[in-house]
Amino acid sequence: MLSQSRTQNALLNFAPTRALLRQFALPKPGQGPNKEQRETGMFDVLYVGNLSDGRALRVGVSGDKDPGYGSTSKMISEAALCLNDTPRETTPGGIWTPAAAMGDALIARLEERAGLKFKLEN
Repeated sequence: MLSQSRTQNALLNFAPTRALLRQFALPKPGQGPNKEQRETGMFDVLYVGNLSDGRALRVGVSGDKDPGYGSTSKMISEAALCLNDTPRETTPGGIWTPAAAMGDALIARLEERAGLKFKLEN
């Protein structure tokens, strides 16, 4: 039996399924949030994970703009600038995720300049 994500990928690779989604489920060009909604939008997400020692980790992330339009562009820009300031010696070779490559420096930059807040939850 296929996993849910593999099933979704298989359906999205099937042209008739994509056509149905475009026609009935996806927004049409121009149907996104208006300027006021983008500017006054916000998000508050709780991420829950398990550490290798079995403890649970809960982190809240919130942003002061619409996540799809306002915050994403700020996150991408600040990550690029932070990466430019990251010494090459701290990330030798290989492929690094933004969190692994830039860590606390990226979090500080996002909090200072991009309107995000990170909070370790109990």
